[in-house]
Amino acid sequence: MLAVLVEELKKTGLQAAPADHCYAGPEDVACDFCTGRKLKAVKSCLMCLASYCEKHLQPHYDVHQIKKHKLVEPSNKLQENICSRHDEVMKIFCRTDQQCICYLCSVDEHKGHDTVSAAAERTERQRELQLSRQNIQQRIQDREKDVKLLQQEVEAINGSADKAVEHSEKIFTQLIRLMEKRSSDVKQQIRSQQETEVSRVKELQEKLEQEITELKRKDAELKQLSHTEDHTQFLHNYPSLSPLSQSTDSSSINIRPLRDFEDVTAAVSELRDKLQDILRETWTNISLTVTQVDVLLPQPEPKTRAGFLRYSQEITLDPNTANTDLLLSEGNRKVTLGQPQSYSSHPDRFTDLDQVLSRESLTGRCYWEVEWRGGGVYIAVAYKNISRAGDECRFGYNETSWALDCDEGSYEFWFNKMNTPVSGPQSSRVGVYLDHRAGILSFYSVSETMTLLHRVQTTFTQPLHAGFRLYYVLGFGATAELCKLK
Repeated sequence: MLAVLVEELKKTGLQAAPADHCYAGPEDVACDFCTGRKLKAVKSCLMCLASYCEKHLQPHYDVHQIKKHKLVEPSNKLQENICSRHDEVMKIFCRTDQQCICYLCSVDEHKGHDTVSAAAERTERQRELQLSRQNIQQRIQDREKDVKLLQQEVEAINGSADKAVEHSEKIFTQLIRLMEKRSSDVKQQIRSQQETEVSRVKELQEKLEQEITELKRKDAELKQLSHTEDHTQFLHNYPSLSPLSQSTDSSSINIRPLRDFEDVTAAVSELRDKLQDILRETWTNISLTVTQVDVLLPQPEPKTRAGFLRYSQEITLDPNTANTDLLLSEGNRKVTLGQPQSYSSHPDRFTDLDQVLSRESLTGRCYWEVEWRGGGVYIAVAYKNISRAGDECRFGYNETSWALDCDEGSYEFWFNKMNTPVSGPQSSRVGVYLDHRAGILSFYSVSETMTLLHRVQTTFTQPLHAGFRLYYVLGFGATAELCKLK
């Protein structure tokens, strides 16, 4: 074999000199068989523990005895395959000590250990590596999808925000133009009334001035006649004096306090105050809606009450929605079933059932707690467009509301006329958690600990409003109060 190898090396040594770029540089693996200036190695042999250029590698392709040697990419670390203790190639893997060893190690300090060939261990590790790569590649694909989704979300957010800004500017521009139009109309009416009143006063003023001139002329005539010394001449001229014209009735001149235009100012001030109240109320909802825009991936539901309280929402009840049998108190946070109230007519009012909705709309992640007692209470959330009359307005009896029915005996969950019995510890306080974007609605029994009563997973298509329906149990009415949470 060595003789054949030498002959092959002689043949390759007689070939033309290679180009400069084929020679090994400082960072390259050099051929172990080149003399003088060494060529770059193209392969390393794990059996020979040597590296070869193309010419010196040829025997590994031609000589039968070495054709089966394991060739790998050029490496400077072939000596790491040699056992430092026995100076033998390490072809065995000790699973007990998790290291490569030579055959002498296997009968010496690793005797009795779980050993396999390095090739067999490589096959096993290669399989594990392949599974790890598949897992990594799958995670990469998943993360790339998430990145793409987030990029789409960014584009959607930007587009939605731009549209919202554009539409808001148009709406506020329309409001400003409407206010300017109304301001112009009021100004025009005031000026028109001013012109009418001034014209009327000036007309009367001119009549009075004409009457004064005539009276002064008549007084001059009478004065001249009174100075006539000739009695005959006096009596002759007296009948020829023109009679006085009818005097202007002084009672037609009505000097009034200038309160007419002050009343206009007062009316405009009242309008301003009403608009300020409306803007103050609606701005709270607008601000909450903007700040609760949630663009991140769904967050896990909190595990502790402290975690829920991070999303606590201050809610008040809307008097315009309350049935006339419901009394609101405690700053519109408490509702009591009792004597009829004299509420004014309103299109948002529930007319057939003792129900009420919150003033605030709920989006994003929200949490609130309800203290109830007495009869029975439906603790609900509903879309604002829920019916206000008939049985279809009943919380939990339609596709626009979800409700937990609480009384002293049991809990029941209602949606679209379907009821689900709910088991859990009885408590006078119920916590409600809403993740609008994730479509999660959860009810908890709140005492010293929090116990999940029922969870809904759905898709909410509109902002929600908290709501109550109160009813009598054994003649006892019910109360429900939205708790103040610190």
